[in-house]
Amino acid sequence: MSMRTSVLPTAAAVLALGLVATGCGSEGDGGGGDGGSGTLTLGYFPNITHVPALVGVENGTLAEALGDTALETQTFNAGPDAINALFAGEVDATFIGPNPAINGWAQSDGTALHIIAGSTSRGAGLVVRPGIDSVEDLPGTTLSTPQLGNTQDVALRWFAQEQGWDVDTEGGGELSVLPQDNAEIIDSFVLGEIDGAWVPEPHLSRLVDEADGELLVDETDLWPETGGEFVTTHLIVSAEFLESDPEAVENLLRGHIETVDWINENPEDAQTAAIAHLEALTGGGLSPEVVASAFENVTFTVDPIAPSLQGGAEHAEAVGLLDPVELDGIYALDPLNGLLAEAGRDEVAGLG
Repeated sequence: MSMRTSVLPTAAAVLALGLVATGCGSEGDGGGGDGGSGTLTLGYFPNITHVPALVGVENGTLAEALGDTALETQTFNAGPDAINALFAGEVDATFIGPNPAINGWAQSDGTALHIIAGSTSRGAGLVVRPGIDSVEDLPGTTLSTPQLGNTQDVALRWFAQEQGWDVDTEGGGELSVLPQDNAEIIDSFVLGEIDGAWVPEPHLSRLVDEADGELLVDETDLWPETGGEFVTTHLIVSAEFLESDPEAVENLLRGHIETVDWINENPEDAQTAAIAHLEALTGGGLSPEVVASAFENVTFTVDPIAPSLQGGAEHAEAVGLLDPVELDGIYALDPLNGLLAEAGRDEVAGLG
């Protein structure tokens, strides 16, 4: 089963890369492991929802945990780019949102990747301009999302469908949905070209704190079955790397657990580290106020919150952005649960 081409235009190219990748990256040269003495290349985004990666790299925790395996990194701005890189053997593991992981799983017929841990939960919702006071005021407005078919785009379209509104992928219907890059969303909102946007942190806090927006729908309210928690970012690994270098994967997870624990125990220091790393990556940065606000709206956890992944896939199918896909086998949580059990902590669950 596959993503519809309207969501993933390069589906054929992605699948081709995935097939090529099955013969790549097994020589410890950055595209695979050789028993713990090679290189692990880790992908992540310069984004607050990727704070465990930002902090883990900035503080050296991940590199130290990997021991003799050298850590190399690569950053991305979009999930499809990270999936393409994983398929091509350019990265061995990457922090990524749920929908791109589902896309990659579907396009490779469940052979290319596995989710090995959670990272970030919550931190998304619908911010609107003043004057829109209730959900009933939304028909006839123009709302943006970061990308057609991405996690927040699916959330908005599912929400609209639940309200009984018609929307389409061309921006028509009772509610006009306009996918834009996050930076464009901020500018368009300030200029009054859009009425609101369903976005993740830190863009949600930027719209509220810097552009006088108002949070109308907090996505946490839409996930009562998981106590308001839903996966925003998780950690995936190429299936080949997991098989060829399980020791490096275990050590990466060891560093990831340590990083998430440190963030939760030291939120102010974690914010400082995240800001420093973002400035190093982008040459710019977010204000401490926006970062503090974003931290308040997210949860950092190694639990992948599997039911929300299944729910997100069902939502994407319902709004016509995903062909039915079987997710059994997408999780490989034994390494993570082994480490949690070793520390006397509760194990986390996948699907089923």
